[in-house]
Amino acid sequence: MTSLFTPLALRSLSIPNRVWMAAMCQYSAAPDGDAVGEPTDWHFAHLAARAAGGTGLIITEATAVSPEGRISPYDLGIWNDTQAAAFRRITAFLKTQGSVPAIQLAHAGRKASTERTWVDRGRPIAPDEGHGWTPVAPSAVAFSEKSTTPVELTREQIGEVVRQFADAARRALAAGFEVVEIHGAHGYLVHQFLSPFSNHRTDEYGGSFEGRIRFALEVVDAVRAVWPDDLPVLFRVSATDWLEENPEDDRAGWTADDTVRLAKELQAHGVDLLDVSTGGNVPDAKVVAGPGYQVPFAERVRRETGMPTAAVGMITEPVQAQGILAAGQADAALLARELLRDPYWARRAARELGGEVASPVQYHRA
Repeated sequence: MTSLFTPLALRSLSIPNRVWMAAMCQYSAAPDGDAVGEPTDWHFAHLAARAAGGTGLIITEATAVSPEGRISPYDLGIWNDTQAAAFRRITAFLKTQGSVPAIQLAHAGRKASTERTWVDRGRPIAPDEGHGWTPVAPSAVAFSEKSTTPVELTREQIGEVVRQFADAARRALAAGFEVVEIHGAHGYLVHQFLSPFSNHRTDEYGGSFEGRIRFALEVVDAVRAVWPDDLPVLFRVSATDWLEENPEDDRAGWTADDTVRLAKELQAHGVDLLDVSTGGNVPDAKVVAGPGYQVPFAERVRRETGMPTAAVGMITEPVQAQGILAAGQADAALLARELLRDPYWARRAARELGGEVASPVQYHRA
């Protein structure tokens, strides 16, 4: 029986428990100026609280590899050395609490240049409006009717984005991160290449399954080439576009079968664990949500490929998370909104289930 409180070994790294924090955007970085994209006191307090709460692995929010790769002007970035240096205070503190610091490297593609979620529901910002810019994508297809039509990336520009991911990974290592995750989910750039719904290219980066996964594998190879062999690389995937689950919808999208095929390729290219989410690429997809609704996708990948997975999606209760691991559905539980509500969830779970997680010495008398 695998416990939430059992360490997980990935390469040479031992992650102290299986309660992990999923990347969640805070939209709280400076949108311009000398400190653009740098973590602030908010980011430090936000992430430090979860480390003090006993979370084993903490993944920072989607961190852009270039200015145009940000979801919003208020995203974190790691496209320059000053940004990387600003992360060191955070990674150093997380390590003092026994948590493993991880970073999610991302490019928003056609979903870039939007407002913060609490401002006009994250509406697109036009290129000529304030801090807006023109997004880029595999194809010149807008995400929604309200979105700016992106510019289709040339082969040369694709190569430059791949280099940006590699440069970001180098900086992440210098910033003190021990795990790097490539964001290939939620309708952002890597996912846009994967799915025929958003990738209409006719060159070697489109068309067939092999063509559509080419960009993802090039990014993985570039990151793996600069990331130490003894440290893990994770990949977040949207296991389905939620089109195949709706028989009345005949549009082509990314499927669960595709995800299993991709997982096998990712393993061969040096990815150590698949972080399995769903959706985000089709604005009107009918998502059937509920407690643990994405867990079966993680379970299938693990069962059919042997690749370690992390499950995410409305995991809220300790007994629920423990059951997922005990049943062999995943190797770790990634919590998102529940950790926003309760930074000390891991410690509460340990009390309820009879486990043990690290706690600050300053709190021992409690």
